Order: sequence, then structure tokens, then C-alpha cells
Amino acid sequence: MSGRQYDQLIFDFDGTLADSFPFFLEVFDTLADAHSFRRLDRGNLDTLRHYDVNQMMRHVGLPRWKLLPVALQFRALMAQNIARISLFEGMREFLRVASERGLRLAVVSSNSEANVRAVLAEEAALFHHYECGVSLFGKQRRLRRVLREGGVPATRTLCLGDEVRDLLAAHAAGLDFGAVSWGYAAPEALAARSPRLLFRSVDELASRLAAR
Repeated sequence: MSGRQYDQLIFDFDGTLADSFPFFLEVFDTLADAHSFRRLDRGNLDTLRHYDVNQMMRHVGLPRWKLLPVALQFRALMAQNIARISLFEGMREFLRVASERGLRLAVVSSNSEANVRAVLAEEAALFHHYECGVSLFGKQRRLRRVLREGGVPATRTLCLGDEVRDLLAAHAAGLDFGAVSWGYAAPEALAARSPRLLFRSVDELASRLAAR
């Protein structure tokens, strides 16, 4: 337990709120073929989950200049299949309790706001701030915008995410980071970067951050 109380939670979306990793794996080959980079070796996923985004890009031969068109196609494919994407079990209840407790909720995501809101459904109204369509390397600036516009001090804000790039962006913005183990990156890869907190389940997240 950190011993620190928070007034604001800033969430990543894919792999943190939404269980979209299976869909990502399903469409990866489509994206790879469309944009001429290498497909994923499904037998090597345990190793790949330890890679940060730069390592992954080098592994599949994806240059930075292709990131935007790849991201746009991924968002479009998800929009076409949005009914198949759901929040992690227990997440809706956690968000409701956190909001009732007075926590300010925000989301910073590379996904589109339309996709995020569609998956959140009724719980979308619980969020005070959306920063969506963020570039893979642009989260730090967006996190600082949430801080400016929300008026909650950095010392009272916790970022929650499932990837090393989320952690690095939070630290660069001067924010505590809570790593979640149920998303894209391996928990060991996140733990090695010294997050403030590491959550092994949504139930643990709820008990530590939104206990009544």
C-alpha cells in the first residue's frame, strides 16, 4: 500500500479499462500486411510482452512515420467491431464506486474518443476529461493538459496503465503511476520500471483506491 491518497485517476484505455488485447492480436496481421511490416509470431508472445514500444517496432520493422496510418486503421477496425470489446470484469463497478467516492476520472488514450465512449457506455458520463487520439509518444503532453484543466495537483493524481510507455509518460509528467497486470505488457516488465503501485486484479484496484 502506498499510503498516499489520490483525488484524480487518469486511465489508459486499451489493456487497462478495456480488454482489447485479443482484438489487437486478431487484427495485427491485417495491419502488418496493409502497411508492409512483419506479422507477430504467436508462439513468441510471452517474450514480446516484455518489449517496450520501441523494441516492438524494431522487431516487426515498423518505422515511426507509419504509426499514424496504422493507428487510424486500428481505430477504424475497432469501431467496426466495437460490440466485441468490453471493459474488464469488475471495472464498471469500480468506476462507479470511485466516482461516488469523489475521485475525478480522466482518460488519456491513443484510441478514438468515439471508441472509448462506446465501450464505456453509461460509465462514460463518469469521466470529467477525455484526451484521445494521442500519438504513441505523445502522452506526456496530454497528461499535463489534464492536470492544467482539472486543477488537481500532480501529487494527488495517479496514472493507471498497462504499458511501459504509459509509465514513462507519467514519470516524465511528474505523476505517480499504478501499473496493471492484466493488459498488454508483462507485469515483470512494468515492475522493473518501479511503478508507485502494481495491481494484480481489478478487485485489488477497487480495494486500494475506491474502498468505501
